[in-house]
Amino acid sequence: QVQLVESGGGLVQPGGSLRLSCAASGSIFGFNVMGWYRQAPGKQRELVATITNGGSSNYADSVKGRFTISRDNAKNTVYLQMNSLKPEDTAVYYCTLVVVTKDYWGQGTQVTVSS
Repeated sequence: QVQLVESGGGLVQPGGSLRLSCAASGSIFGFNVMGWYRQAPGKQRELVATITNGGSSNYADSVKGRFTISRDNAKNTVYLQMNSLKPEDTAVYYCTLVVVTKDYWGQGTQVTVSS
């Protein structure tokens, strides 16, 4: 059974930076995709960024040029470096892992951008 544990959320001022981490426990074999989604109050969960185990990444238009996703396959860990944060980035950020036909989700970590 795979479990995802996120860390790195918090309160930051507009223009600031945060780095989220998500470690996957358990064995992961073959092609897989790790990524981040977010959900703001009163809004639907939305894609932020994804990255394959081969290193191909994808970003939501709203975060392109500000956020960078990366991963360490040896540690089964994915990172999200968030720069130039805006108040509209405030949300609960969820880590996700998709392996074959199964998807796994973390418990979420709160990111609040406010002065």
